[in-house]
Amino acid sequence: MTSNFDFLQTDFPKLFDHATHAESLVYSAPRASCFYSRYTLEQAVLWLYENDPYLQLPYDTKLGALIHEQTFQDNLSPGIFQKIRIIHKVGNIAAHQQKAIGDRDALHLIEELFHFLYWVCRYYSKNGKNLGEIPFNPALLQQPETSGTAEKTLEELQQLEAKLSQTEAMKRIAEERQKQTAAELAALKAQLDALLAANKAVPDHHNWNEANTRKYLIDVLLQEMGWDLSDPNCREYPVEGMPQSVNKSGTGKIDYVLWDDNGLPLAVIEAKRTTKDPKIGQQQAKLYADCLEQKFNQRPIIFYSNGYHTYLWDDQNYPPREIHGFLRKDELQRLIWQRTNKKALHLVQVNQDIAGFERPYQIEAIKRITETFTSKNRKALLVMATGTGKTRTAIALVDVLMRANWVKRVLFLADRNSLVRQAKRAFNKHLPNATVINLVEEKDVQGANVVVSTYPTVMNQINQIERDGRKFGSGYFDLVIIDEAHRSVYKKYRYIFEHFDSLLIGLTATPRDEVNRDTYEIFGLEQGNPTFAYELDDAIKDGYLVPPQGIKISLKFPTVGIKYSELSPDEKAEYEEKFTDPETGEILDEINGTAINNWLFNDDTIDKALEILMEFGLRVDGGDRLGKTIIFARNHNHAEKILERFNKNYPHYNGKFAKLIDSHDPYAQSLLDEFSEKSSDVAIAVSVDMLDTGVDVPEVVNLVFFKPVYSRVKFNQMIGRGTRLCPDLFAPGEDKTEFLIFDLCRNFEYFEQQVTETDPKPAEGLAAKLFKTRLALFQTVATQPELKEFRNEIGDRLHEYVASMEPENFMVRRHLKEVETFSQRENWQNFTPQQLRTLEEVIAQLPNGLPKEKPETRRFDLLCLQNQHYPHQFPRRTNRHWRGNCPHRANRI
Repeated sequence: MTSNFDFLQTDFPKLFDHATHAESLVYSAPRASCFYSRYTLEQAVLWLYENDPYLQLPYDTKLGALIHEQTFQDNLSPGIFQKIRIIHKVGNIAAHQQKAIGDRDALHLIEELFHFLYWVCRYYSKNGKNLGEIPFNPALLQQPETSGTAEKTLEELQQLEAKLSQTEAMKRIAEERQKQTAAELAALKAQLDALLAANKAVPDHHNWNEANTRKYLIDVLLQEMGWDLSDPNCREYPVEGMPQSVNKSGTGKIDYVLWDDNGLPLAVIEAKRTTKDPKIGQQQAKLYADCLEQKFNQRPIIFYSNGYHTYLWDDQNYPPREIHGFLRKDELQRLIWQRTNKKALHLVQVNQDIAGFERPYQIEAIKRITETFTSKNRKALLVMATGTGKTRTAIALVDVLMRANWVKRVLFLADRNSLVRQAKRAFNKHLPNATVINLVEEKDVQGANVVVSTYPTVMNQINQIERDGRKFGSGYFDLVIIDEAHRSVYKKYRYIFEHFDSLLIGLTATPRDEVNRDTYEIFGLEQGNPTFAYELDDAIKDGYLVPPQGIKISLKFPTVGIKYSELSPDEKAEYEEKFTDPETGEILDEINGTAINNWLFNDDTIDKALEILMEFGLRVDGGDRLGKTIIFARNHNHAEKILERFNKNYPHYNGKFAKLIDSHDPYAQSLLDEFSEKSSDVAIAVSVDMLDTGVDVPEVVNLVFFKPVYSRVKFNQMIGRGTRLCPDLFAPGEDKTEFLIFDLCRNFEYFEQQVTETDPKPAEGLAAKLFKTRLALFQTVATQPELKEFRNEIGDRLHEYVASMEPENFMVRRHLKEVETFSQRENWQNFTPQQLRTLEEVIAQLPNGLPKEKPETRRFDLLCLQNQHYPHQFPRRTNRHWRGNCPHRANRI
């Protein structure tokens, strides 16, 4: 036997090559050896994901995400995960920190790698059951007489890390998985099940050396947090004053003591064997803390750990809780400082310039959460309908907690970049003295006390090691806020919430009865009982939101009749998680099939849907312009098709009226900003996911569901896009009182949600009213020869209105014969009764191409025309009299 990894040669030759290379560098280049041990680990993990169909692909391709995926951890034998953690952590330290790496570290990683790869071979190799017990033999690592291999620098290792990146390999694995048929997957699972069963049938007597793992892992976790373990007082610190029932001499030795710069103890750590429950060390650690408090007049924070599970106990504030790692010096200092500097939360007033002014429910929400925190509970769930100010309430709460010295650094998490930017703007506006950074766009968090981020971004940052240690340790943030907390977020990113030892607040607009049971469990609450709830019906009743109004339309996809309530809990979870792309929000093909694709992408379907919207949608500018509208498209290609058909059917808008806003466009945020402006030309946003949640555009009055939605959570969020108040939207004093929903894909039926539906009625705009009033005046003065010139002026205006119509416009095209007739000036001399009805009922309603005017101008024109029409209906008042009333408008009207 020439290497500890000889057992890999037959079935895993590539892993053998990588492992022996790392093994050969232990003494000559220990930093490089640690790097290559981590690289070998990564190769083995990739092999597992490629060959074990039970492992679910995580949100990201980096090693940290791969090893923390729940199915990956569940698949491991007891004790293996901690060995993987050590290889991952020390490998990162070797590549990114100036910390000294010696042959002791390299040798330990090789031994841990040996155990992990033995496990891979023992259970995934056809010969695994015959592998037998193989001890690790450090004597096989020959120490060179002279250093023949130059150690690599940090810069060289980081360049090598970039060169050896496995991102593309993981993408390939994901793509190959998607191509597998159900039959192929089932056959692969059956084959693997048989192999694993055969290997597990033979008892495993391998010595995994867990005790050595535990000792080394605690050291690594402490060094990762910046602690110098070379201090002689750090380990085995002697104390006096222990109870004689424990030790007759009254003395003891503390496994670890972490010291402040002023010589006072910050923390004690009691380390237990891996085979022991760390909780048995709680009382021993407490007694050590008593001894140190008696000697130094400062009570330290208490930790007890077996290397696999670690508990933190600040026994003057909270009961013990499990924590992932240890705390930095400044984080421990802050915990001890807070003991005497925290203020009672009920004594700190809410800043009503941020939240609560004329919205008492926001004050009540903050009160409920502060009461929860005061009663030693560290988690709270806030259910508030979209548009009721969840974010502002959260910011006001952050302000209270900061002023009360409960919180110094805050992490605010959202699921999309646009929502992160929106949150940053809100924090900057309402907390001007806070330093806010967007972690997606800014990597330097130094000095920031509010960090806003997407889930994947912060997940990657958690695993990032910098020159002075881990970027975000468990104690970095005092408060984590989850925007739109629900089951799928926790399932994908639960490691974030487990990693940070912080207060936790969840925000959601999902009605309390529809919040998943798992979500309540995350926050330690009974199902249906959030910390505080203020829902859509409450907000509508109190006048803070407007209700939806459904439109009865015949253009609906013919469904098979399945209802959401008929699905099992597992099927609901599958619909909500499996069939939605996490980045784009697009529904994947498996759930829809050919029929709905053919219907959604059909030109005629899209044309009819747009016609219904343009005819029956709520309108602004006196009824002349469609109000702000969101069309929820199935995917990017569908959105492109909708936009293409709109521009073809309504060319007179010159491509400015409707825009596609989704993540495919790098300038999507600027398009969203443009759509959000009240006076913008953009009235229709065709979107995939970007506008489904969190976007605040109060002017939105029409929502078109042009896709089936399979998540109840998402569906309620989408409805919330229209609920916000908007004063004076239609005219001074005419506020937004409702919004319309065009549900083309039977989503309300699917979720069995009730919405009031009305028959659609086309809105008559000011332009149509002006045309009809002019037409009536044109007819009235026809019998008065002395007004022939005046009648010709009116006729010119009417002819101009019709002649400006765009023949390619979808609505105009249906009445092109009549439009062409009245586009000729000579046809305005005399009308038949049928032609008059056509002008009043059809032509007047069609879009024209005249220059855009302000609604106020058109309202004044209409008033003057009506005033002008009156004396000609009652001859005692003359046209001369009218011209005297409105002399400055007579000619143009």
